[in-house]
Amino acid sequence: MHHDIIMAGFGGQGILMIGNLLAVGALRRGYRVTFFPAYGVEMRGGTANCTVTISDREIGSPVTARPLGLVAMNEPSVVKFGPRVRAGGVVVVNASIVPEGVLDREDVRVVRVPCNDVAADLGDPRLASMVALGAYVAASGVLPVDAVAEVLPEVLPEKVHRLIPLNQKALEAGADRAGA
Repeated sequence: MHHDIIMAGFGGQGILMIGNLLAVGALRRGYRVTFFPAYGVEMRGGTANCTVTISDREIGSPVTARPLGLVAMNEPSVVKFGPRVRAGGVVVVNASIVPEGVLDREDVRVVRVPCNDVAADLGDPRLASMVALGAYVAASGVLPVDAVAEVLPEVLPEKVHRLIPLNQKALEAGADRAGA
């Protein structure tokens, strides 16, 4: 198994946190992992993306030009990274803010999830990226959703541990929206 994914959006959307969650979840399941974050010039409101590679063999580079997956939380991320996804890959798009038709590909599975709306329904709009991660994990099958949920206490700052059950609900809501 060798799976690489780019997660991208505006700074402040939790992109690097969900990338870290996926990486730690895979690491705890015995996979080899790389996590490669990238920030735009600005932090909050600027661009942020990360690449996570999960493999059962040695990983040659943390960088990928043609990932198997993409989580795109905004339209610029879909435009920039969507065309790079390999045929047969999975693209999760935040349908709350990305209009239909931005990524017109039939050779990848495009999963449109209204992440912001689902997060708001759960009571906290900051959960949008967690919804997207749940959708991606379920749609791609890269890891079981519980592999990510299990490492929430390890990855989330202690000051927000009281929100772990809500984060678990967001992961599960995303997985449900992905049709898993």
